[in-house]
Amino acid sequence: MPEYITEERLSDGRIARITLNRPEARNAQNRGMLVELDEALRRAERDDEVAVIILAGSGKSFSAGHDMGSQVAADEELPGPRQHPTFRIDGGTAQSHVERRTLQEWHYYFDCTRRWRDLRKITIAQVHGNVISAGLMLMWACDLIVASENTTFADIVANRLGMPGVEYLAHPWEFGPRKAKELLLTGDSIDAEEGHRLGMVSKVFPDDELATRTLAFAERIAHRPAMARLLIKDSVNDAVDAMGFSESLKHSFYLHQLGHAHWTALHDDKFPAAKPGPDIEDWRAAGPIRPSRRDEP
Repeated sequence: MPEYITEERLSDGRIARITLNRPEARNAQNRGMLVELDEALRRAERDDEVAVIILAGSGKSFSAGHDMGSQVAADEELPGPRQHPTFRIDGGTAQSHVERRTLQEWHYYFDCTRRWRDLRKITIAQVHGNVISAGLMLMWACDLIVASENTTFADIVANRLGMPGVEYLAHPWEFGPRKAKELLLTGDSIDAEEGHRLGMVSKVFPDDELATRTLAFAERIAHRPAMARLLIKDSVNDAVDAMGFSESLKHSFYLHQLGHAHWTALHDDKFPAAKPGPDIEDWRAAGPIRPSRRDEP
């Protein structure tokens, strides 16, 4: 029985809804959640009755990104009775800090996200509240994005961790090159309306109607012939790949690991990111994320 997600079959089984279910942590992504999500997406993909998969989040936010500091995340990583078994495979026992982190992040942050992008179903991200850093990765792996009016999108990895964005760096493709640079360098946010103007968000619904309207949207898509859905998805994904998307993702992943290696070499305790200081906000005490304004520095 999954601990960190819920699964439903709706509309006579044609719609699968998978919901991130750590509301007390704003659906921060611990290892157990990511593994359960991968398994749930594969179950929905295997189910021939399912035409469309909705990925949602419980509580106040879709996802606040990677779990950076909870006791759950610490217990999963450190040796002991609560260690998640995936920290003992896929490079988890490598002696080199750089090798271990590179292999672990490849398998559990990067390659899984690429795999979710290519699922043999149409996927819809149903987002609300904060979609922060690694929350963007989950959302961008989906074919379509539906947002509530209160949604905020931001990547704060650079200004709070001194890293060049997240592991699955789709920002130039989703925001456009210059907007991507601005948002990565500042950590500022955009709202659902700007996400829609950029072409990243398909629909913006009132907060209290998000679930019902997303389901109606999914039902509409589910009525298209299965082969038409699949071929449309592959045609568009392949066109983006022909423009360099997949190679760009892979290159950016290794630049991300170079960032980790830089900080690992700099710190005596091998901490793989920047620590709070004159140029880095303390993410545990940082204030609200600033919205990106065209008339403000």
